[in-house]
Amino acid sequence: MNQEIIIYHNPKCSKSREALCLLEEKGIKPTIVEYLKNSPNQNDIKALLSKLSISALEIMRKGEEEYKEHVKGKELNEEELISILVQYPKLIERPIVIKDNKAIIGRPPSLILDLVG
Repeated sequence: MNQEIIIYHNPKCSKSREALCLLEEKGIKPTIVEYLKNSPNQNDIKALLSKLSISALEIMRKGEEEYKEHVKGKELNEEELISILVQYPKLIERPIVIKDNKAIIGRPPSLILDLVG
């Protein structure tokens, strides 16, 4: 049975490109979600967090200006953090590879091989 593999991908990111290449080298043609072009909604992000088994804060790129401006040093609940991720998808760590009900952040990209076999 061939399960669908999805990658949340940013073509400008070297780690994301490397992860995509690793998948293709294994003969996997993933569904590519360019999340900066087609921003995920709140339900998408909640589903992603559930598959990753992490909180919204744990998926955020803390070096980004949007993080420093809207999150750092503030007391925000999970719903508020998810709303920020919807508004600023650039904050979503990448790449993320999804298979079935599990997902993994590909940092380093070789981690995705554990998920896809």
